[in-house]
Amino acid sequence: MHWDFADTKACQDWGQQLALRLDIPAVIYLEGDLGVGKTTLTQAVLRALGVTQSVKSPTYTLMEQYQTRIGPALHLDLYRLLEPEELEFIGIRDYLGESTLWLVEWPERGAGFLPSADLSLSLSILDSGSHRLEWQGHQPRVQDWARSLPPSSGGSNSGVS
Repeated sequence: MHWDFADTKACQDWGQQLALRLDIPAVIYLEGDLGVGKTTLTQAVLRALGVTQSVKSPTYTLMEQYQTRIGPALHLDLYRLLEPEELEFIGIRDYLGESTLWLVEWPERGAGFLPSADLSLSLSILDSGSHRLEWQGHQPRVQDWARSLPPSSGGSNSGVS
Protein backbone atom coordinates (compact mmCIF):
# COMPACT_ATOMS: atom_id res chain seq x y z
CA MET A 1 0.00 0.00 0.00
CA HIS A 2 1.10 3.58 -0.41
CA TRP A 3 0.31 7.15 0.51
CA ASP A 4 0.98 10.27 -1.54
CA PHE A 5 1.58 13.58 0.22
CA ALA A 6 1.38 17.03 -1.33
CA ASP A 7 4.22 18.28 0.85
CA THR A 8 6.57 17.53 3.73
CA LYS A 9 4.08 18.77 6.32
CA ALA A 10 1.51 16.17 5.25
CA CYS A 11 4.17 13.46 5.53
CA GLN A 12 5.10 14.69 9.01
CA ASP A 13 1.44 14.62 10.06
CA TRP A 14 1.23 11.04 8.81
CA GLY A 15 4.34 10.13 10.82
CA GLN A 16 2.81 11.59 13.96
CA GLN A 17 -0.31 9.51 13.41
CA LEU A 18 1.78 6.38 12.89
CA ALA A 19 3.57 7.04 16.18
CA LEU A 20 0.25 6.91 18.04
CA ARG A 21 -0.23 3.32 16.85
CA LEU A 22 3.26 1.96 17.53
CA ASP A 23 4.18 -0.42 20.27
CA ILE A 24 7.56 -1.88 21.09
CA PRO A 25 9.56 -3.82 20.34
CA ALA A 26 9.39 -2.62 16.75
CA VAL A 27 11.88 -2.34 13.92
CA ILE A 28 11.13 0.11 11.12
CA TYR A 29 13.38 0.38 8.09
CA LEU A 30 13.32 3.72 6.25
CA GLU A 31 14.44 3.45 2.65
CA GLY A 32 14.87 5.90 -0.20
CA ASP A 33 17.34 8.21 -1.88
CA LEU A 34 19.10 11.11 -0.18
CA GLY A 35 16.77 13.98 0.62
CA VAL A 36 13.43 12.16 0.34
CA GLY A 37 12.47 12.75 3.97
CA LYS A 38 13.59 9.73 6.00
CA THR A 39 14.99 11.85 8.83
CA THR A 40 12.05 14.24 8.68
CA LEU A 41 9.64 11.33 9.08
CA THR A 42 11.71 9.95 11.96
CA GLN A 43 11.66 13.35 13.67
CA ALA A 44 7.87 13.48 13.38
CA VAL A 45 7.51 10.00 14.90
CA LEU A 46 9.84 10.79 17.79
CA ARG A 47 8.17 14.16 18.49
CA ALA A 48 4.78 12.46 18.64
CA LEU A 49 6.25 9.95 21.09
CA GLY A 50 7.19 12.79 23.43
CA VAL A 51 10.83 13.46 22.56
CA THR A 52 11.47 17.14 23.30
CA GLN A 53 15.24 17.26 22.80
CA SER A 54 16.77 18.06 19.45
CA VAL A 55 16.36 15.16 17.00
CA LYS A 56 19.20 15.31 14.53
CA SER A 57 20.32 12.93 11.85
CA PRO A 58 22.95 10.56 13.24
CA THR A 59 24.84 10.61 9.94
CA TYR A 60 28.23 10.82 11.65
CA THR A 61 27.50 9.16 14.99
CA LEU A 62 25.51 6.36 13.26
CA MET A 63 23.08 6.10 16.17
CA GLU A 64 21.19 8.33 18.59
CA GLN A 65 19.15 7.04 21.50
CA TYR A 66 15.98 8.67 22.85
CA GLN A 67 13.54 7.98 25.66
CA THR A 68 9.92 8.06 24.50
CA ARG A 69 6.57 7.58 26.20
CA ILE A 70 6.54 3.95 24.96
CA GLY A 71 10.16 3.19 25.88
CA PRO A 72 13.61 3.55 24.36
CA ALA A 73 14.06 4.43 20.69
CA LEU A 74 17.14 4.13 18.50
CA HIS A 75 17.57 6.24 15.37
CA LEU A 76 20.25 4.86 13.08
CA ASP A 77 21.50 6.49 9.89
CA LEU A 78 23.84 4.04 8.19
CA TYR A 79 24.55 6.09 5.07
CA ARG A 80 28.24 6.55 5.93
CA LEU A 81 28.76 2.95 7.05
CA LEU A 82 31.45 1.34 4.91
CA GLU A 83 31.04 -2.22 6.20
CA PRO A 84 28.18 -3.72 8.26
CA GLU A 85 30.77 -4.95 10.79
CA GLU A 86 31.29 -1.32 11.85
CA LEU A 87 28.06 -1.64 13.83
CA GLU A 88 30.03 -3.75 16.30
CA PHE A 89 32.07 -0.64 17.20
CA ILE A 90 28.98 1.21 18.40
CA GLY A 91 27.88 -1.77 20.50
CA ILE A 92 24.92 -2.84 18.39
CA ARG A 93 24.73 -6.22 20.16
CA ASP A 94 23.94 -4.45 23.44
CA TYR A 95 20.64 -3.27 21.99
CA LEU A 96 19.49 -6.41 20.18
CA GLY A 97 17.86 -8.06 23.19
CA GLU A 98 16.12 -4.93 24.47
CA SER A 99 12.52 -3.93 23.93
CA THR A 100 13.20 -0.93 21.71
CA LEU A 101 11.81 1.05 18.80
CA TRP A 102 14.35 0.92 15.96
CA LEU A 103 14.14 3.57 13.23
CA VAL A 104 16.81 2.64 10.70
CA GLU A 105 17.79 4.72 7.67
CA TRP A 106 19.82 2.92 4.98
CA PRO A 107 19.23 -0.52 6.57
CA GLU A 108 20.78 -2.38 3.63
CA ARG A 109 24.18 -1.07 4.76
CA GLY A 110 23.84 -2.90 8.08
CA ALA A 111 22.69 -6.22 6.63
CA GLY A 112 23.45 -9.15 8.89
CA PHE A 113 23.88 -6.99 12.00
CA LEU A 114 20.40 -5.46 12.35
CA PRO A 115 17.24 -7.04 13.67
CA SER A 116 14.71 -8.00 11.01
CA ALA A 117 12.21 -5.32 10.06
CA ASP A 118 8.63 -5.40 11.25
CA LEU A 119 7.84 -2.63 8.78
CA SER A 120 9.64 -1.14 5.78
CA LEU A 121 8.76 2.37 4.64
CA SER A 122 10.13 3.46 1.28
CA LEU A 123 10.02 7.17 0.51
CA SER A 124 10.35 8.85 -2.86
CA ILE A 125 9.58 12.13 -4.56
CA LEU A 126 7.34 11.90 -7.61
CA ASP A 127 7.77 13.92 -10.80
CA SER A 128 4.92 16.13 -9.61
CA GLY A 129 6.96 17.05 -6.54
CA SER A 130 4.68 15.21 -4.15
CA HIS A 131 6.06 12.64 -1.75
CA ARG A 132 5.19 8.94 -1.87
CA LEU A 133 5.47 6.57 1.04
CA GLU A 134 5.21 2.85 0.35
CA TRP A 135 4.39 0.50 3.22
CA GLN A 136 5.48 -3.11 3.47
CA GLY A 137 4.54 -4.91 6.65
CA HIS A 138 6.60 -7.96 7.55
CA GLN A 139 4.63 -8.93 10.67
CA PRO A 140 0.84 -9.33 10.97
CA ARG A 141 0.60 -6.88 13.88
CA VAL A 142 1.83 -3.94 11.76
CA GLN A 143 -1.24 -4.14 9.54
CA ASP A 144 -3.21 -2.79 12.51
CA TRP A 145 -0.90 0.23 12.55
CA ALA A 146 -2.01 1.14 9.00
CA ARG A 147 -5.69 1.25 9.86
CA SER A 148 -7.04 4.78 10.29
CA LEU A 149 -3.87 6.51 9.12
CA PRO A 150 -4.52 9.80 7.32
CA PRO A 151 -5.47 9.45 3.67
CA SER A 152 -3.32 10.60 0.81
CA SER A 153 -3.16 14.35 0.29
CA GLY A 154 -1.44 14.38 -3.07
CA GLY A 155 -4.01 13.15 -5.51
CA SER A 156 -7.33 11.55 -6.18
CA ASN A 157 -6.55 8.04 -4.91
CA SER A 158 -7.66 6.98 -1.46
CA GLY A 159 -4.11 7.02 -0.22
CA VAL A 160 -3.94 3.33 0.47
CA SER A 161 -3.56 0.87 -2.33
